[in-house]
Order: sequence, then C-alpha cells, then structure tokens
Amino acid sequence: MLQTRTLISSDLWRSARIFNWFRALIAIALAFVSWRLSDAFFPTLGDRVSLVWLSLVYLLLAVVFGICLQRRWPNFRLLLTLQVACDIGFIVAVMDIVGGLRTGMGLMLLPYLAGAGLISRGRTTLFHAALASIALLLQQALQYVATEGGTADFFQAAMLSIACFATAWLAHRLASYATESERLAARRGSELANMAQINRLILQDVSDGVLVLDEAGVIRQFNQQAERLLGPGMAAGKTRLSEFNPLLTGALASWQAGHSLLPVDLEITRQVVRPRFMPIKVGNAEGGTVVFLEDIERLRREAQQMKLAALGRLTANIAHEIRNPLSAIGHAAQLMAEEAQDPASLRLTRIMVENSRRLDGIVRAVLDLNRRDRAEPVDIRLHEWLTAFVEEFREVEGIAAELTLHCPKGAVARFDEGQLHQVLWNLCRNGWRYSTRQDGALGLRVARLADAWVLDVHDDGPGVPAADVSKLFEPFFTTDAKGTGLGLYIAREICAGNASVLEYVSSPPGDKHGGACFRITFPARPA
Repeated sequence: MLQTRTLISSDLWRSARIFNWFRALIAIALAFVSWRLSDAFFPTLGDRVSLVWLSLVYLLLAVVFGICLQRRWPNFRLLLTLQVACDIGFIVAVMDIVGGLRTGMGLMLLPYLAGAGLISRGRTTLFHAALASIALLLQQALQYVATEGGTADFFQAAMLSIACFATAWLAHRLASYATESERLAARRGSELANMAQINRLILQDVSDGVLVLDEAGVIRQFNQQAERLLGPGMAAGKTRLSEFNPLLTGALASWQAGHSLLPVDLEITRQVVRPRFMPIKVGNAEGGTVVFLEDIERLRREAQQMKLAALGRLTANIAHEIRNPLSAIGHAAQLMAEEAQDPASLRLTRIMVENSRRLDGIVRAVLDLNRRDRAEPVDIRLHEWLTAFVEEFREVEGIAAELTLHCPKGAVARFDEGQLHQVLWNLCRNGWRYSTRQDGALGLRVARLADAWVLDVHDDGPGVPAADVSKLFEPFFTTDAKGTGLGLYIAREICAGNASVLEYVSSPPGDKHGGACFRITFPARPA
C-alpha cells in the first residue's frame, strides 16, 4: 500500500510540473502579445505597460512554483491551491486591464480549473470554482464602483461563474473515472503478474520439455528440461527454432501437414524425444505453438521402475511364503548330517545345508527391498562414523591389511545409519573380494562436490568390464556363481530412499592402478 501511494504521489507531482509549464508559456505568450501585438489582439488596451509587468510577475511566480514542485515543498494540496489562486488572480487582473468580461478573457479560467481538477483528482475542484466565482463577482463590483454603474455586467459574471462550477464538476467526474481506472489497471496488473509467475513455476516443474513458439517460429519461452534435452544456446524471444534445431522443425512441419509423428533423435545431446504439438489460437488471429518433448529414456526408466516395484512386491510375498518351509528343510538337513555315517550321505546333506543357506540369503535380500520405504535419515558426522565402521569391518571380516580412509572432519551426511551401514558393508565386501588384499587395496574417500558430499569406495582390483557397467545395478545380475545379484540393486534402492545416488565411477580419482569405484552422493547441503 505504501508503494502504491508513493507511485500515485509521483504522478501527481509530475502532472503539476507539466501544468506549471503551461502556466509559464501563457505568461510568456501574453507578455509578447501585449508588447508586440497589442493593437491586433487588445484594441481597447489603454495600459500596455501594466499588462507586460503583470505577465512578467506571473512568469516569475511560475518559476518559483517550479522550484517548489521540484523540491516537493510544501504539501501538494496547499501548493496546488496557491497556484490556482494565483492563476485566478492573474486572469481576473488581465481581464480588468484589457476591458472586462466583454473581451472574453474570463474564459481562460475554464482550462485552468479543468487542469487543476484533473491534477488534484477532483478533491478541491469545487473550492477552486468558488474562488474563481468570488474573484469574478468582486472584479465586477469594483468595476461598478469605479465607473459608477456604467460598465459592470453581473449577468455575464454569473454565467461565467456557473460555467466554472460546471467545468469543476466535469473535471471531478473525469478525475473519479481516471482514479477508478488506475485502481482497476493496478489490480489487473498485479493479477497478471501473479498469473505469469504461476505459469513460470508450473512450466519449470513439468517433467517434459516445453517450448512456446510464436507464429514466426521464434522461441518465446522454455523450461530447464527443454534446455537439457535440446542443449544450451536458446534465448527467449531471439532464437528461431528452424535455426536452432532443424530436426524438431521438420517434426513441426510434419504435424502441420497432418502426418503422424515419430520419435526424434537429437544430434547434440544424443537424446531421443517424442514431440507433441498443441496450437495456440484465439479467434481468427494467427497463434503460436506449444511443443512438449517427452524423454523416451525417462519413460523407459519409469516403466522399468514400475515393473521392478511390482516384481518386488510379488517376490516379497513369495519370500514370506517359502521362508518357513526353507528353514525346516535346512534344519532337517542339519539333523540328517549329524546322524549320517557314510561319506556319500555327508556330502549330500552338506549340499542341502549350503543351498538352503544360499536360498535363505536370497529370501533375506528380497525382503530387504522394502526397507527403503522405512528410512529414517539423520545427520551423520562421517569422520567419526567411518572410522568406527572401518575398524568393525576389519574385525568382523578378519582383515589384517590396512584400509585407507580420507575424510574431512567437517563432513556431514544425512542418511539412515542402519541402512548406510548395510550399503557400505556390501560395497566394501565386494571391493575386498576383488582387490589384491594388500595394505591400501581397499579405501574410502569423502570429498566435496558442489554443495554435496560424496563417498567413494574404491579398490585396486581389475575393475568392471565395460560390457557389464550398464547392467551392474540390475536385479539378479551377477558375475559370481555364488552371488544372488541383488546386493548392488538393493544398495542403490536404499540410497534412493535416502535421497542419495549410488553410481559406478570408471576411473577412481587419484588412483593410478585402476580398479573399481562406487560413489555415494549424499543430499546437497550448504557449504
């Protein structure tokens, strides 16, 4: 509200300054006419010098008012009233010098009253009209006394006074309409600004890429997803789609021709998108086009996630059903092994026990898939936590070699402690299995990456073959005959449940001997 008042006040002061320029021009014009062209305009003028001096004094007042308006002193209403009073006095004095009401100079009061009424928004217009009427009647009374009733015309003075009030009322009504229009325009402008902001937020939050084209094919608006799919270089209001991406322009032309649309393989970003077009048209006017770009790879990932989620629920139900019979089989095999005497029976029971344990491990791994939905993240001080974890891991796994640990003391990650323990144990066990099992063969490194902390688990083993990298985190994929193929998949799902990312890094930073590196990127935190 304060800002609106300030803006309105600035408009009022600016209007008053423009009106003051009109006042100064009238004074200059009247001084020039009275000095050079008085015979043509005022044939009955008897005192030309008085009119010139009166015009110069009025011009000086205009200069003084201009300084006051520039400094905004004193109060706006008071200053405007003083100006109008001086204007009325000046016009009435000029009228008296040039010959009275019959010369028509009194009509000059009307534009002054109208201008003052519009500037003041009609608040003091009737008061100004009353001042003008009093001044006219007073001039006629003085003229009546001076000429002893010879030239005074009270009827014309009364009619001109009525015209002053009519002009004041009209200015008041126009000012009221103008004020209401300003309020409506300000309200509409605020609503449009809010709608524009909402549209920008919605546009940026859409998962698909969005481009808004005008009728000439110029990109007027786009979101971050569209920039990710099409590549950088777009400028709203400047970039033409035909010059920036000819393939997408061809798809637009095919759509306009009524042909079916096919996925577009973008050359710059190597992305495959499926475009959709919607026309923007109001009435018969030419409109633009909204382009939606669906990321085919994202759609595939979402479909795969849905399938995996359904598979996870199914396998979890199956695991619950087979866990108890499996435990009974394993227990029975152990009892048979205790009573067996011949080597063949012992070998068979050992096979039964080992495979029942392996199946029990698969069942437990499947049941762990649901743990990501029960994460309770807390702030973990990684330096102290990882130090204790490394000592525990070496002791439980029976590792005599030294494991390297590099972690800044101020590193903090938000993760469920039990789940982080499970993920790191799995990664470290895999890394130790494929390492040279010497001092420093397995290491953990924490570093800052932008606004987030990352934790690398690296080893000096042979690494992961390039052909297997894309399948590392798929369920049931394993290169170990005794493995279940669920460890990395479960680890990645647990990380996702804690708003973190688990990925494979082909070349560990700072490692000259190759090997494998798995990186956990924790949720971003301010530096």
